[in-house]
Amino acid sequence: MRYAPGNAPGGDGGRVATGTGRGKWWPLVAITLGNFMLLVDVTIVNTALPRIADGLGASFTSLQWVMDGYALALAALLMVAGSAADLYGRRRLYVTGLAVFALASLACGLAPGAELLVAARVVQGIGAAAMFATNTPLLMAAYQGRDRGVAFGVWGGTSGAAAAVGPVLGGMLTEWTDWRAIFLVNLPLTAIAVWLTLRYVGESYGDLGARIDWPGAASFTVCAGALTYGLMRSGEHGWTEAGTLAALAVAVLALLVFAVAERRAAHPLLDLRLLRRPSFAVLMAAALLMQAAAFPYLTFVGLWAQDILGLSPIGAGLAVTPLALMSLLVGALGGRALQRLAPQLPLGIGLLLIGAGSLLHVVLLGSGASWPALVPGLAVSGLGVGAAMPVLVSAALGAAPPQRAGMASGAVNTFRQLGFAFGIAVLGTVFGTALRDSGARAGGRDALAAGYLSGLRDITLLSGLVALATGLLVLAVVRRAPGSDGGRPGAADGADAGPADARPRAQAPAGA
Repeated sequence: MRYAPGNAPGGDGGRVATGTGRGKWWPLVAITLGNFMLLVDVTIVNTALPRIADGLGASFTSLQWVMDGYALALAALLMVAGSAADLYGRRRLYVTGLAVFALASLACGLAPGAELLVAARVVQGIGAAAMFATNTPLLMAAYQGRDRGVAFGVWGGTSGAAAAVGPVLGGMLTEWTDWRAIFLVNLPLTAIAVWLTLRYVGESYGDLGARIDWPGAASFTVCAGALTYGLMRSGEHGWTEAGTLAALAVAVLALLVFAVAERRAAHPLLDLRLLRRPSFAVLMAAALLMQAAAFPYLTFVGLWAQDILGLSPIGAGLAVTPLALMSLLVGALGGRALQRLAPQLPLGIGLLLIGAGSLLHVVLLGSGASWPALVPGLAVSGLGVGAAMPVLVSAALGAAPPQRAGMASGAVNTFRQLGFAFGIAVLGTVFGTALRDSGARAGGRDALAAGYLSGLRDITLLSGLVALATGLLVLAVVRRAPGSDGGRPGAADGADAGPADARPRAQAPAGA
């Protein structure tokens, strides 16, 4: 490897190692492998939750935290991880993230109780944030021209496949071996990824004059964690309980501290002036609410499929794949056409389809319903996800000034991961309330089955209404900023961010 001085490809604004021509595609393998693992681990746990509950005696709230601990840490640290990577080296942070991810996966696989499993999942999310934040800039540094297009095509395709593979792979490992295997399988894969990265991926940096916004990072993390805890606690103890109120108060205070810190920071994680742009503000809300509406309820569908319908873990995983498969089909066949449209159209219409699919569940999940009743709603939602997700990042770039492209893509991905975490918390509260109400009315399996169906109808109704309202808001408000290049293929990867904001962030495809 040799170091090329000056600006990195795509306006990276720093130093980058360029390859010697040997093993051209090995950097893509190394980066794609890590990205695939971190995205699979968002959903691979879904079909293992009943076995985890049985094996560890985990409560319903603990199961929520097994899902949310990972997603919350990933979301809360994604932007600060990007800043750290620019300053200290992207390859260095990627390898560090892989190591943390592997050690935490080992701890998850050996966890003797639910509390340690949740703690290990949080640490796993920290490693995933370091990996996720460095994917795109490492690919940009490794490839130029036509090779870059090929690399991002492969990277995006395998990332999208993670949404479909996660539940099924989790079901296979859980059924054929043990639920602990869903975490232990990461160990050999991370070892391969580390070796390939050290062997074939060059080091690169962003703007070396930048500094990490530690006050902003700390306050944002506290706000997200306290809000999630408060939402979950409200489901068990009520909204007026002292612990719930205290958690929500901490979240509000931390949000105020974050706002003050960002206004004063020379290099803020998020320039709050961007939120004065109606299109950008609505797109951030859309990123959060679309992720909350489209995916978290599938966790509770998986519990119903195994606990009530008696499906195997593999069967439960296959039952929810129509959404991911349909979204991949739409993205593969219509991706280029979608990028040519005004971004509010595929995004808004996609959200409306997600809402319609969720509301189909409310109609079809009646008494005695089985897994085939899920297919129409999942297929329609998959159409919406396939239409909306590919343009979400480019729409955010189009609503922000070009010099803030890296910050815009980092923000939209952060809000997406927060949406998943908040969705698990809110929908878990609604679902748990339905289960408790059914148990209070009558005992026995019939009452439990009725409670599961009632809970599923409640959470899919909520998800559907949220998606419909968000879609209408996007169609009414979002417009591309004059002179922006958002929506143009290549803009979403931050290739034209320019040296004024040389911190391109990873963008995640559907289902991440």
